[in-house]
Amino acid sequence: MNIGIWLERTAQATPDRAALYLGREAVMDYAGFDRTAREVAGALVEQGVAPGDRVALFMGNAPDYLLALYGIWYAGAAAVPINAKLHGAEAAWIVGDAGARVVLADAARRNALAEQNVPAQAVARGEAVAEVATRAPEDLAWLFYTSGTTGRPKGVRITHRMLVAMSLSYLADVDEASGNDATLYAAPMSHGAGLYAMVHVLRGARHVCPASGGFDEAEIFDLARHHGRVHMFAAPTMVKRLTAYARATGAPGTGLRSVVYAGGPMYLADIIAAVEVFGPVFLQIYGQGECPMAITALSRADVADRSHPDWRVRLASVGRAQSVVEVRIADETGAELPPGTIGEILVRGDAVMPGYWQNAEASAKALKGGWLWTGDLGRMDVDGYVTLQDRSKDMIISGGSNIYPREVEEVLQTHPSVTEVAVVGVPDPEWGEVVVAFVVSDGPLDETALDTHCRAHIARFKRPKRYIATDSLPKNNYGKVLKTDLRTRLDV
Repeated sequence: MNIGIWLERTAQATPDRAALYLGREAVMDYAGFDRTAREVAGALVEQGVAPGDRVALFMGNAPDYLLALYGIWYAGAAAVPINAKLHGAEAAWIVGDAGARVVLADAARRNALAEQNVPAQAVARGEAVAEVATRAPEDLAWLFYTSGTTGRPKGVRITHRMLVAMSLSYLADVDEASGNDATLYAAPMSHGAGLYAMVHVLRGARHVCPASGGFDEAEIFDLARHHGRVHMFAAPTMVKRLTAYARATGAPGTGLRSVVYAGGPMYLADIIAAVEVFGPVFLQIYGQGECPMAITALSRADVADRSHPDWRVRLASVGRAQSVVEVRIADETGAELPPGTIGEILVRGDAVMPGYWQNAEASAKALKGGWLWTGDLGRMDVDGYVTLQDRSKDMIISGGSNIYPREVEEVLQTHPSVTEVAVVGVPDPEWGEVVVAFVVSDGPLDETALDTHCRAHIARFKRPKRYIATDSLPKNNYGKVLKTDLRTRLDV
């Protein structure tokens, strides 16, 4: 089925219910949401977009994002949401790899793509399509690009079935949703926040985009107080910022009903403090692009509980398997390990991807024996709670955004002064992790020059926060850089 029909059904059932907001201002009701999505679909069809084609979205958070997303689905195409924080060159590569037939972008990002000779257009309207295009459950709905260890992103094929499974699992395992709720998009709609749009469309909730287009503590508190019963998705660093703001200003967080956190390590002290300030409004999920938002969930009750003998251990976990998947802790052969034993986290079920976009080698590596090998290490206790121990990959999660060292290293290697470079992530109380680059250069280390070079080639959030000059990089007998040794240097 086409996930877009949930909008059609909600519009039929509650056409006058408010749907889209920009800040406090109502933009349109569900009847208008459905009608405009049909007009966006019509404009795409007029440009030759057919079922199965890809349409890229390179936009900041705004009501137009949802209009474009559902217009794409109404036309039978697949959306390719691109992180709005990416550099134009990075976005251009994704557009090309996806084979996007049309690129929809806001003004700032149209200019960024124009510098890369990639044409893009604003969200336009045409003659409304009469019918929502028919799609099979296994058809591509969302092509999600996640950074890869090769330095180039991989396109995760997210099907209509996966989105349905993920959305229904939200209702079963994460939280309730109703037409009385408002979902607030303070995190990027190209990622977790946007993936939760579907379940809130199904339930007829209000969709609120901050007028600022991003994350601003004062604005979030104001919108929560104004709209009431607010749900939002947040990275752990956002939760920490909200807690600090509330403590500094005395803001009570009135109107915040549910805050789902994920996307990076949440320090135990931080979530304890957040619950002390806001009460039982927090829930946690664990997922990957390859199994979006749907591997495990830690319930509102578990996050708020302080009476169970193991409450601290459970609060440090990522919860239990969601209903639509099976989760296993396995050894290198895929054999299940006993409770409490550390191994790789494997998952299978209707929320798991069928594979990567045009990348058979990576697909075969990730999908083995019917399971998705997540690359994350963890353990499961006898009650089914999964605790992440470490990442077997070198991915850095900073402020909820994924950063792969190889990608940063490849950019720095192109600077004429750099001989060798190795990038690692180190813990940071504000961002979760920050990027540190160890650089071997043929002269004095010029941090300003290296920072300028990075800004010209990759997104700002991927730049190293520190550059450390070194005469050589520690390596094993096979020439592999020993990043553990580098991290040890930072502990000194």
